[in-house]
Amino acid sequence: MSKHHSALIELTIARTKEFVRQGEAVFWVFAFPLLLALALGFAFREKAPDRIPVGVVSGSTSSSILSSLAKSPALIARGYDAKQGSEALRTGKISLLVEGGPPLVYRFDPTRPDSRVARLEADDALQQAAGRRNTLPVIEKKVTEKGSRYIDFLIPGLLGMNLMGTGMWGIGFSIVTARMNKLLKRLVATPMRKSDYMMAQMLSRLIFLVLEVATLVIFAWLTFGVGVNGSIFTLAVTCLVGATAFSGIGLLVAARPTSIEGVSGLMNLVMVPMWLLSGVFFSSERFPDWAQPLIRALPLTALNDALRAVMIEGRSISTIATELAVLSIWAIITFTIALKIFRWK
Repeated sequence: MSKHHSALIELTIARTKEFVRQGEAVFWVFAFPLLLALALGFAFREKAPDRIPVGVVSGSTSSSILSSLAKSPALIARGYDAKQGSEALRTGKISLLVEGGPPLVYRFDPTRPDSRVARLEADDALQQAAGRRNTLPVIEKKVTEKGSRYIDFLIPGLLGMNLMGTGMWGIGFSIVTARMNKLLKRLVATPMRKSDYMMAQMLSRLIFLVLEVATLVIFAWLTFGVGVNGSIFTLAVTCLVGATAFSGIGLLVAARPTSIEGVSGLMNLVMVPMWLLSGVFFSSERFPDWAQPLIRALPLTALNDALRAVMIEGRSISTIATELAVLSIWAIITFTIALKIFRWK
């Protein structure tokens, strides 16, 4: 075995042992995603939606309005005087404030989805009570099969977020800590190449990839019945490419900082926008059209889209080639730049 390969293997083993000894790192890689999935999974489990609080301003017709709204399974109505009702609406204690008429007055914030729903439900209940008849028959069919639930959407997003977080935090903190403790300065005197050290950081990260992904996927399957409709091989390739991309970003972010505060700030600067924009907890399609090209170019967006395509839609590698290409480009560019600007001291 060549000296180059021997150095790379020894560095990878050393970094792996270092990670295992860090209890907080193991917690954030393995335990935290499970706790987050458990909390959010039960929060959005298959149950009837919570009733929306609405207020009714006291007056001559308020009792009949309250009686009519009480029949709605989606609303919970309370009486207020005018001042208290306005304050409750302003502070978010209620989503809609109804003032008796005629005509009826609905006060609500149209930018809040629950307020729009409350307005429609309240109007329907009051119109029904006033004698309106629905002349067009309708049938409601609730969609609850696996793959269409919120938890099915959520798990791939949590998996992508975890791959990003552990790839960046695990590598970034390790390098900066070694730089602060003068360990990197000592390594300069060895025949080890800069690329060996950086590749060892990435390889040690990938060693735990199988266990990390399998833990979350199996937990989601056993707890919430979230399955993988695509092939395990395609899922594995997607996770591997995604983890490599974020390992490269982690190397780039940690290439220069000399303090934990410095690298933490850079990590948050990189990750927070992706937490918000890349569709972890809700679809990125909610953002304006002009922002979509930028959002699509983010690595976490590509990873989340690819994971959902495999796990929910059962798609093959060829159909997620664009997302894998985006992740590969991020991996190559960030690793190349990190290699050039990396500082030992």
